[in-house]
Order: sequence, then structure tokens, then C-alpha cells
Amino acid sequence: MDFEGVVLDLDGTVYRGDTLLTGAREAIAWFRERGLGVAFVTNNPTRGAAGYVERLAAFGIDATAQSVLSAGTVTAEYLATHHPEAAIFVVGSDGLCEQMRAVGLRLTTDPDAAEVVITSHDYDFDYETLTQALWALETADVFYGTDPDRTYPGGDGRPYPGSGAITRSVAGVADRQPDRVLGKPSSVVADLVAERLAPLERCLVVGDGLDTDIALGEQAGATTVLVTSGRSDRADVANADVTPDHVVETLGDVPGLFE
Repeated sequence: MDFEGVVLDLDGTVYRGDTLLTGAREAIAWFRERGLGVAFVTNNPTRGAAGYVERLAAFGIDATAQSVLSAGTVTAEYLATHHPEAAIFVVGSDGLCEQMRAVGLRLTTDPDAAEVVITSHDYDFDYETLTQALWALETADVFYGTDPDRTYPGGDGRPYPGSGAITRSVAGVADRQPDRVLGKPSSVVADLVAERLAPLERCLVVGDGLDTDIALGEQAGATTVLVTSGRSDRADVANADVTPDHVVETLGDVPGLFE
């Protein structure tokens, strides 16, 4: 295999809900046996790297914090670099807020004080939250989404609303589009993967999202594999703006492409 590393999505690729997907652990071991570095890159913003290391360990998969990038990590690092002193109004989970505080960011719950607005996945998203976000965007200079995922695959195989759904709700009521949406397939993720693993053009990118995983890899000239164990299936490929190099059912099928 002429790759330096493998970039793996998590939910819908390695596991779905609380279930490890068939062959995932064995495929990861196969990559590592061939000397390939493995980076786990997820658009789920609710946990930081340590949380995903623990989650993977529960499935019998070893990982380090350096090898994990979540949309929460990406967002926190981006804000710490570009808006270190700003008052940040967050529509998102407690886990996302913890990641931001961990890098020294200053959060506010006062919409009138907001300089940056972040929208993300939030199980408690409701009318009051939407109203507060609308008010925050009346004065905030910058509007970001953590990731574009409108849905994510639940453990039962059915789709559930993700960060992108909430970002679109806020953008719609405020009549204002985000200045940037972080997470896959943004160039911010590509740059962080290059720092931690290898330039994406020298990596294999595997995931279940055409508009996120495959788009990320295609933009960088990487070899891409779509797995149909999550958000996308073979029928979706025909109507997509991107084209995966390979399509397989599960991560466990990927080694067979290169043996």
C-alpha cells in the first residue's frame, strides 16, 4: 500500500451507536501491521480526544489523544488561534463547551455580549435557544458551525439530526449564513491531519459520508473509500458531487481492496 496513513471516520464507520461494526477492529490492526499511522477524525463535536480514546478502548481499539480529531477539537483549536480573546456564545453540548474552556476560551451566555457565535449539536436545542442565538447574531461579528452534518447514524441504523440541522435552523431565522463551517471537509481538518499524521494526499480516507469524508479526501487528492454502513449507500453515489475511489460495505472489507 502506497500510503503513509489512514484517516478513519468513527460513527457509521468504526462503530454505530454502541455497536462495533463487523471487521473494524481487525482492519485497524491490519493497517498498523503494515506500518501505517491511523488517525480517527469525527464530525461529532460532543467529546474531546480523551473521550474518544476511552470510547475506542471500550471496543478494544487502542488510540492516543494525538491520533483523534473531533469537530469539537477542531473548533476549539481554531477559535484559540483566531479569536483567543473573544466572547463566544455557544449553541452546543456541555462537552463542546468543556473543550473550549480547556484551551482558555471565554464563553458567554449573554447574547448581547456575543462577539462570536458557534452552533453545534445540542440535545436541548429548543425555541428559547433559537431565540437567544437569533439575538446573539444581531451583534456578533462572526458566525461558525462546528460541522456540516445534518444527520448522523444512530445505533438503530436510523438517521438523527446533527449539528448541521441546528446550524441551518439558526442561519434561517437570522437570515445569515455561517462565515465558516469547521469539521470535515474543511481545509482546517486537512491541515490538522497533515500536522498529526501526514499530508492527506498521501493518505487513505475511509468514511460513510460522501459530503464529508469523501469530499475531504477528494479535495486533497487522497484515495477514498466509502463504507455503506452509515449515512450513505451505493445509490447515493450516483447523485453525489464527489466520487469515491472504492465503495465497500464495511471497514472490514477495506484490506481486501489492497491485498
